[in-house]
Amino acid sequence: MSCAIKTKQVLMRVINRTRGILLAGKVRIAHTFLSRLKGLLGASGPAEGEGLWIVPCRGVHTFGMRCPIDVAFLDAGGVVVGVLSRLPPSRVGGFFRGARGALELRAGTLAVTGTAPGDRLEFEVGPPLDTANRRLLHCPLALGLPEC
Repeated sequence: MSCAIKTKQVLMRVINRTRGILLAGKVRIAHTFLSRLKGLLGASGPAEGEGLWIVPCRGVHTFGMRCPIDVAFLDAGGVVVGVLSRLPPSRVGGFFRGARGALELRAGTLAVTGTAPGDRLEFEVGPPLDTANRRLLHCPLALGLPEC
């Protein structure tokens, strides 16, 4: 099932440069008040390999969502300052000091990729990448994220 993210932005991919692994090959940006407000509201959550970059953002909630999500909070330099794994629907995720944006991903992505505070993430503009390409970035982990 595809993620119902509605923005008119270019697609990006996000790579964890600390671990040399692709987090998501198809990421959209929510940078306006309305796009940040909508976020993943009503969506079944990001599909495997998809995500939503919300900026500016220091905290998230999952009210109106149907599935849990993973969230990585990044500072201005792209360093992860906090993570929320499998944040269930109808919850407030808290706020992270120093966060400038939040990357919402399919639940389980952060654990599978080993992404943790202190890791440096990099956003690249370009064509979407299939998450099967994680191995091309020397990923020792097999991806096997459950359906919602």
